[in-house]
Amino acid sequence: MRIKLRLIVSLIVGVTLVALAFAYVQVKEQKQSMRNELEKRAEVLGESLEEIVAPLAGKRSTKELQRIVERFGHRERLAGIAVYASDGGLLAMTSGLDDRLARPPDAVRQALTRDAGRQVFFPLDTDLLHVYALPLHDATSTVGVLAIFHNAGYIDAQTARLWRDTFLRVAIQVLLVVLLALLIVRWSITGPIAKTARWMRELRMNGASQRPTPPPEDLFKPLTQEVTRYVQSLSAARAAAEEEARLREAGEALWTPERLRVHVKNKLESRPLFVISNREPYIHVRRGEGLEAIVPASGLVTALEPILRACDGTWIAHGSGDADHETVDSHGHLRVPPEDPHYTLRRVWLSKEEEEGYYFGFANEGLWPLCHIAHTRPVFRVADWQHYQQVNQKFAKAAVEEMAGVERPVVLVQDYHFALVPRLIKEKRPDARVAIFWHIPWPNAEAFGICPWQRELLEGLLGADLVGFHIQSHCTNFLETVDQVLETRIEWERFAVNRRGHLTSVRPFPISVAFPDPATQPSRPAQGSPYLERAALFKKLGVQATFMGIGVDRVDYTKGILERFRGVERFVERWPVYREHFTLVQIGEPSRTHIKRYHDLLGEVEAEAERINWRFQTGDWKPIVFLMRHHSHAEIEPYYKAADLCMVTSLHDGMNLVAKEYIAARDDEQGALILSRFTGAARELRDAVIVNPYDAEQLAEAIFFALKMDPEERTAKMRRMRRIVREQNIYRWAGDLITELAELRLDTPEPAKGRTA
Repeated sequence: MRIKLRLIVSLIVGVTLVALAFAYVQVKEQKQSMRNELEKRAEVLGESLEEIVAPLAGKRSTKELQRIVERFGHRERLAGIAVYASDGGLLAMTSGLDDRLARPPDAVRQALTRDAGRQVFFPLDTDLLHVYALPLHDATSTVGVLAIFHNAGYIDAQTARLWRDTFLRVAIQVLLVVLLALLIVRWSITGPIAKTARWMRELRMNGASQRPTPPPEDLFKPLTQEVTRYVQSLSAARAAAEEEARLREAGEALWTPERLRVHVKNKLESRPLFVISNREPYIHVRRGEGLEAIVPASGLVTALEPILRACDGTWIAHGSGDADHETVDSHGHLRVPPEDPHYTLRRVWLSKEEEEGYYFGFANEGLWPLCHIAHTRPVFRVADWQHYQQVNQKFAKAAVEEMAGVERPVVLVQDYHFALVPRLIKEKRPDARVAIFWHIPWPNAEAFGICPWQRELLEGLLGADLVGFHIQSHCTNFLETVDQVLETRIEWERFAVNRRGHLTSVRPFPISVAFPDPATQPSRPAQGSPYLERAALFKKLGVQATFMGIGVDRVDYTKGILERFRGVERFVERWPVYREHFTLVQIGEPSRTHIKRYHDLLGEVEAEAERINWRFQTGDWKPIVFLMRHHSHAEIEPYYKAADLCMVTSLHDGMNLVAKEYIAARDDEQGALILSRFTGAARELRDAVIVNPYDAEQLAEAIFFALKMDPEERTAKMRRMRRIVREQNIYRWAGDLITELAELRLDTPEPAKGRTA
């Protein structure tokens, strides 16, 4: 009520002052206009009488002058006319004119003195008069003055009337404005505030379980967005606490973002974490005339953000977005996430040549095929190696700069792009705890020996205190490679490498996905059956089928997409009954297409799908639908939920998160997973249908087995796999990795003696 009163009083005062200011200007202009008009009329009359009066004044013809002033002296608003001699004496004056004007007023004397016309407004008792004094001349001298007197009182009368009208108009305007303002306030502010308050009350009472629709008014949109985020945070924290309590009661230990945050904060003792990766957690791109922050689909971002939020850490990454330069300060810094900043993103800038040589060249044409052993020949160029070294030094330098002033910093380096960084950091900051996680497989020692710079890569990795891989066999391969290439002591009982007094632990940390928690998910309308969803998806694709298989991959030669297609081909050959009933939907995102091998592979995959479809396609059915573009997780999830089976047929894979994503999405506990035995996931998901992707017969049999599997058996297998993915989720991976790193004992390395290149 007090705010309303204040608003009303402010409106009244404000509108009144503005209206009076405008009225003052208007009245002043009107008054001046009437004065100017009167002066102009007096001048015109004076000029018309001058020729008649001047000769008579020179002759002192008072009788003729009196006749003239009487004739012209009674016009509208004319008080009278007087003619004065050059010595100031009165020659003639209109009857009825005040006797006091028989003596010449000041304006007459001034006109004689200056010998020029003079106009003056002057009061006479209660009247306001205007006089126009015009000197009269004969051939040689001034013979007198013609004085024209106007009654100017009407100007003040009209001015007063104008002020009365103005005050009345201002009062009406103020009244209307206040009433209109009250209506607007009620409609645009008070009403929306009441709606927003009701919405916030419902939100507070219902939380995330039954989230009400926010009010549509744009005025409070920023507020509703912030409140929604706040309630989501509170709901997530409440759900996490309830889940933690429930699991503690049940003796379980499910990892959540909140648990990871608290765990890491305790383990790191509030020290900041420094993450180094090629991919950045937020990419800024230009959309039309504006900028947009994109979060790349990455399990790494999901896992590491809670850690960096907890300790106000720093993420050092390659600034790859076309608008990244525009959003950072002079040091390449940016606080993220954009809507709720909690940690720092430090962007490192690479030239086109550096990116081409280090990333596309050495990392993806050299190390990628070398480590995956997928029958694609690795390419090693001296120029690429030089760029790889240069970029690793650039990232290590950036990390050391960010760590300045931080005692006992903790560094987590990501993947095969930065094999040299651990040693480069350790040389500058021996007190730092450094870990590197290698996200791709590590081949056997003989295969890795192909790399001309294997010694330098291994020495770079052994600069870390902890080296992590997905599975134990990759750890073993790494230790065997180190044993063959470098002079070290392998401590097999501890799975560690002792080189010049520096101990590097080697551990498996199987990465996973963020398992969805129903308690923290927004409420959704009840979903239809998988069969109905499947039919809708098939209709959208323009295909008629009964059973759906799904494959989701980057188009990469390690993913076994061609082998998968041939397995489908063999399946419809051996079991013709499934023709016109089974379709594999392959979602394939083009990747690294300007590398020749990837460009050629894309053409091969398209050609193989077309060949098989041409062979079997009938009417609206075909065995393979190849969707060649990037799909968001939201677009992929309906396929996961509707598919009868998911095919993961990698020829070699460190883990393969698609398999775990599919399992996490199947909250109906249906569906079957066909999984290559050459993936890291095959070590954990033993209830999947494990296959050799090179064996087309086995792939065909696996598809048939998955489709014919007993529903109870299918549910039991999916339930067991979901429990594994739920318990061994991405947050546990991050927690285990940080725990291992934080608990390592740091040894002071011996000084290098004659280190060989």
